[in-house]
Amino acid sequence: MRCFSCISPHKNDTKIDIENGLRSTSRHSSDSSVSGRGRSSSHGSGKVNRRKTTDTSGARSFTFRELAAATSNFRELNLIGEGGFGRVYKGRLESSEIVAVKQLNHDGVQGFQEFIVEVLMLSLLHHPNLVTLIGYCTSGDQRLLVYEYMPMGSLENHLFDLGSDKEPLNWSTRMKIAVGAARGLEYLHCRANPPVIYRDLKSANILLDADFSPKLSDFGLAKLGPVGEKTHVSTRVMGTYGYCAPEYAMSGKLTLKSDIYSFGVVLLELITGRKAIDRSKMPGEQNLVAWSRPFLKDQKKFYQLVDPLLEGRYPRRCLNYAIAITAMCLHEEAHFRPLIGDIVVALEYLASQCQGTESNSNQGSKFR
Repeated sequence: MRCFSCISPHKNDTKIDIENGLRSTSRHSSDSSVSGRGRSSSHGSGKVNRRKTTDTSGARSFTFRELAAATSNFRELNLIGEGGFGRVYKGRLESSEIVAVKQLNHDGVQGFQEFIVEVLMLSLLHHPNLVTLIGYCTSGDQRLLVYEYMPMGSLENHLFDLGSDKEPLNWSTRMKIAVGAARGLEYLHCRANPPVIYRDLKSANILLDADFSPKLSDFGLAKLGPVGEKTHVSTRVMGTYGYCAPEYAMSGKLTLKSDIYSFGVVLLELITGRKAIDRSKMPGEQNLVAWSRPFLKDQKKFYQLVDPLLEGRYPRRCLNYAIAITAMCLHEEAHFRPLIGDIVVALEYLASQCQGTESNSNQGSKFR
């Protein structure tokens, strides 16, 4: 399969120059939700050059005092998430804007280098399906990032371990999330120059706004992709177990197709409602991809993959196509995986067909 959107030259490609910080020109696509942001820079010393942030359109440099006030001194009541980087708090700036504040855990698995990469990447990359970086803080030994607030939390929160107060995602919403996440990944792979390999695509890093539109977040592990005649980037294996492509986990050779595998795992989670790795399952069922392989190879068994919480409310034809796309993304041979542009086209068509099917069905009825 070929990525037709990647073949044609784009006049609005985003130019990325990590070697020289953000001194290169960033040109944004017409569908970008944010324009003009991004005026910070990093140097060999690892420090962020604050003078670059004096431009009012750039990511803002906050003081620690400002962010402490915004989060009521990082009260537990305002804690909305926690990961490898540290804790995330809901906050309110003096302007009354609601934000998410991520504080670096000095003992965490991600450190200052990832902090710098995230500031650089999100200062340059702008798309409706990428989370917006509002600013950062480098006061003393404090390292904090300030993002737009995503009221519905992460995709992970809506797929697994649902409380009695949460309704399971319906089929059309799951496809909507898949399309949006694919569009964000397509922007990284096809519009950024050089391309960006996300490297940490997972349901916990897909955030949802009030309308369940998804945005990719956490770019600390992102890497610039190969250019010219190079086929891969050699790097230390990073990411999340269960989502890493097998060839990358074994060799450290990172390609755009590594992200495609991770996207396939997320698609599988959307379809099954199961976690990529779930130690609470029986042996043989703990690894989602390994467990699903026999079902992915037999169309007669596709229905056995479906999340029981859907209660049969899904169009069977759309399910078959969604599983076929998922199986291609999860191909063990990287070169057989599709390009993200083709995945976007296929999922957009699939989502439109599913909506048409659901609109013609009675509310609450089962349709296959």
